[in-house]
Amino acid sequence: MSSHHVCPWWFAYTFDNPLRKLFHKPATMLGDYVHEGMIVMDVGCGMGYFTLGMAELVGNEGKVVAVDLQQEMLDIMQKRATKKGLLHRIVPVLAEPDSINHNAPVDFILAFWMVHETPDPESFFRQAAALLKFSAKLFYAEPAFHVSLERYREILTAAEKSGLAVSKEPAVRFSHAALLEKVV
Repeated sequence: MSSHHVCPWWFAYTFDNPLRKLFHKPATMLGDYVHEGMIVMDVGCGMGYFTLGMAELVGNEGKVVAVDLQQEMLDIMQKRATKKGLLHRIVPVLAEPDSINHNAPVDFILAFWMVHETPDPESFFRQAAALLKFSAKLFYAEPAFHVSLERYREILTAAEKSGLAVSKEPAVRFSHAALLEKVV
């Protein structure tokens, strides 16, 4: 998760804006996987677009662990969560360049448009797989306009080397996407 490859916090406004609701609806995309009372993780949460959507899905008994490498992103996400009355459902975590920086098990992980920014996708997926509870899922997506299909497949190979297997390839607008689960 080296910072020289990371989308700068200010650039996130170009895609994390009200128009995004037309293409990426958290309840529609993630509603089959995220339920009330779950503890879920949004790695590379950015300004909180999916974090807030998942906070609504997990309800008052659930939690969203919102992980980002940039404190500015976490600050913006927390302001947005406060405005929506959801901050009590969110645990912000500042990642380190080579660490998710969290070690408690989770029921679901979202890695949306961020794995291509990590210096070692296999290491990232190993860390993520270690956090997944039995039968938990990891939803992985990359922007198709930025990450080639070949690079996406290389990253999926890294996931497989880390003990994860593709269980489904959901259709996600402007994205290559896979639902991953631990190989038992």
